Amino acid sequence: MSAPPIPMVVVGGYLGAGKTTLLNRLLANAQGRRIAVLVNDFGEINLDAALIRARSDDVIQLENGCICCSIGARLAEALMAVAARGQRPELLVIEASGVSDPQRIAQVGLLDPAFRLNAVVVAVDVTGVESSLRDPLVGEMVRRQIAGASVVALTKADLGDAAQVACAAQTVASIAARATVLAAWEGEVPLSVFVDAALPEPQGDAMLRAGGGWQRAAEAVHAGIRSVCYRTHRGFDKARLRQALTTPPVRLLRAKGIVRLAADPRWHEVHVVAGRMRLSPIARGESRESALVFIGAFDAADEERLRACLDLALA
Repeated sequence: MSAPPIPMVVVGGYLGAGKTTLLNRLLANAQGRRIAVLVNDFGEINLDAALIRARSDDVIQLENGCICCSIGARLAEALMAVAARGQRPELLVIEASGVSDPQRIAQVGLLDPAFRLNAVVVAVDVTGVESSLRDPLVGEMVRRQIAGASVVALTKADLGDAAQVACAAQTVASIAARATVLAAWEGEVPLSVFVDAALPEPQGDAMLRAGGGWQRAAEAVHAGIRSVCYRTHRGFDKARLRQALTTPPVRLLRAKGIVRLAADPRWHEVHVVAGRMRLSPIARGESRESALVFIGAFDAADEERLRACLDLALA
């Protein structure tokens, strides 16, 4: 395909977790980007699509059930229609129903060259996640949704106390070992979770990171999210690179880049989200060195560990 892939984000989470609020916040802060939203609600009337349409004219709705099984063919048709547009969106967001598995939807972003998976964002209600996980009927489904996330958005954080939010963060971090955990105040998460955007100016309440503390006051909401670039003229060992990128020593939002493999004369494009990696050959173009960009909540120690891990992956 001559056209570049469309960035795609899957938004999941159990019923009532706040997915629609997250999407409406994204659309309100889109900064002029063309965003298409594919909404799958559970039932004959797609209420989520109606709520999101107030913010966007580009809403595709699929009703009646789980997006990854009962209407799988309709999902594929909808994605093909988006990819075939003359003016393609700059971002496609899929809101999965509350009873579906966002991991299965995310596979489309790795298998279809028309799309590039940017994130799997799972909304978790801090006021109800513990009871949902203990529920014998839905507990395993909620756990599976959280486990497949690259980003866990702790929604309704403004409704819980400090201990409740910290407990929820610890719980989801134990389930989603590679995910970045953020407190979503009134549904707001950084735009860089969805697209490669400039970081916002410091404002409002602080970001909550897994393993960190509960902080408010004068810190920035998303002050910890930044990018790290790794460049090298050496080739990578393919197996060691795959190991380094699928099990990195830090929590990533995503990674992407162009690399040269020691045993292959071709250049390869690489994308990594939530432990899932796509490596595909491309035309060399103007590249003279391998370059990888990592986006996440890094500090200096994280960056050092990441660079050391990549050094070990070199041939």
